[in-house]
Amino acid sequence: MRRHRGALSDHKDHTMKIQGSTAFVTGANRGLGLAYAQALLDGGARKVYAAARDPATVQLAGVVPVRLDVDDAAQVAAAARDCADVDIVVNNAGITTGTPLLAEDGDAALRKLLDTNLYGVLAVSRAFAPVLARNGGGALVNMLSALSWLSLPQSTVYPVSKAAAWALTNGLRLELRAQGTLVVAVHAGYIDTDMVKAVDAPKSRPGDIARAALAAIEANQTEVLADDTARGVKAGFSATPPAYLG
Repeated sequence: MRRHRGALSDHKDHTMKIQGSTAFVTGANRGLGLAYAQALLDGGARKVYAAARDPATVQLAGVVPVRLDVDDAAQVAAAARDCADVDIVVNNAGITTGTPLLAEDGDAALRKLLDTNLYGVLAVSRAFAPVLARNGGGALVNMLSALSWLSLPQSTVYPVSKAAAWALTNGLRLELRAQGTLVVAVHAGYIDTDMVKAVDAPKSRPGDIARAALAAIEANQTEVLADDTARGVKAGFSATPPAYLG
């Protein structure tokens, strides 16, 4: 396996470095995506593509704004074509809803979330997989949630989309292993962003989550329990009753 700037090295453990890498972050204009872009710059990335539905909303100095709606197949294809030097892809873009599953419009709400949180991740991953392969393997980071593993009374639709995205991530890891791509699943609880600004609960800082994910890339780790909530939920699998049974 050849070296390529920040791509997987030809060392035995194929460790990748953020320093000198070229990264692509979806939903990078605000919140956690903005924190990922900043952490990549702070880590010495050579170039950071900051993707957003409206690239004019990308205000972070030092990044390359890219127009991307992950639900738009043509825009996904164009991004992969135009950003052909990428060796790290961060699937961060996501949406949520307060609609219950059994509400009259619960099925429509679920389809909307799956379009972005599941099929959007798949579309970006599929489009960039050949790019990562050409550039030495690289890393694919999928931003998941502690709610990949359980539901809450006030949040029943969103966890379905994140549980599906977790299974998708595990499948992508298997399919991309042969080309040397590290696939990283990042789980966290509430993060202090606009998405959950109305939630009154402890929240992690976006920068802490982003830095934990980038550290996992450099440590060649496939799963990140990025905060106490994620660690507690995962540990609760072995409880009686397990955490996911509420």
